[in-house]
Amino acid sequence: MKKAFFTLLAAGALVFSSSATDAQNITQAQTQTEVAQETAEPAIVQVSSSTYKFKYATNVRRDAGTSHGVIKVAAKGATATITRTATIGSGTWHKVRTGGTHGWVHGSLITKVSGSGVVQASSSSSVSSSAVVSKALALKGIPYRFGGTTPAGFDCSGFVQYVFKQAGKSVSRTTLSQYAQSYKVSSPRPGDLVFFANTYRPGISHVGIYIGNNQFVHSGGSKSEVKSLNGPYWGAKFHSFRRF
Repeated sequence: MKKAFFTLLAAGALVFSSSATDAQNITQAQTQTEVAQETAEPAIVQVSSSTYKFKYATNVRRDAGTSHGVIKVAAKGATATITRTATIGSGTWHKVRTGGTHGWVHGSLITKVSGSGVVQASSSSSVSSSAVVSKALALKGIPYRFGGTTPAGFDCSGFVQYVFKQAGKSVSRTTLSQYAQSYKVSSPRPGDLVFFANTYRPGISHVGIYIGNNQFVHSGGSKSEVKSLNGPYWGAKFHSFRRF
């Protein structure tokens, strides 16, 4: 029986392999196809309903590109559904859902096994940015309520979830799951998400909706309100802009 062992990829990520053959394939495939850190903003191409499987034990990353951390190592042969496809430089990355985990993998490491449904989608998944902003601003003044998801009271992620639902898109419930569901952008536009870190807990801890002019609307403090990223508190806690 072949002994399971660990092998380090050239990129420095630790991958568990079930056999020597798998380890050799992973090393060759991922060091060749998980290209060096890309800096271009992802160009979202399509959403697919097809089922895929992993050709090797595969790194599932937090975002598209090898600079992002590994959140899971998917087993060889495990199935996944592609929810988004991004082109970064000359590489293609897929956001997948596998075993309850959402993350990004390089396109060369998965293969289609069934299904054929592919629909074209914009980078905002057909949700109007203006609709998101107008729905969000219409909720100004509603009280903050921890765990709240309705106009009776919102917490930060409940506010985001409700706004996007009203604009025609279903999104996840918590701040961390919304972070995982979205992708980072360097040039924000109205309707994008604004994430903050180290507010009431370490790490990603707060989210709002960007409305332009370095301002965002969120549910925090005592109510839903507009704040500026130029302010000392939110400017210091700012983490990233992201987009569904």
